[in-house]
Amino acid sequence: MSKVKTLAKGQVVIPAEMRRKYHINPGTELQIMEYGGIIYLIPPMEDPLKAAQGSLPSRPSLAGQLLRERRSDYK
Repeated sequence: MSKVKTLAKGQVVIPAEMRRKYHINPGTELQIMEYGGIIYLIPPMEDPLKAAQGSLPSRPSLAGQLLRERRSDYK
């Protein structure tokens, strides 16, 4: 984890390693979001669906659980 300081106008310098990793160049627009007291800077993604793949655990399967519950309702 890196620490950064805010500048006089509220600007934040993103460490060079992270700028390279996420292809953040001068003029790149980032999304900013606040949730639960945490501020998120979200870099642009070429394919948001592909980026989201694998972010949720495969187990437990909510679909499987719902199917089992529905089957038990009909018995």
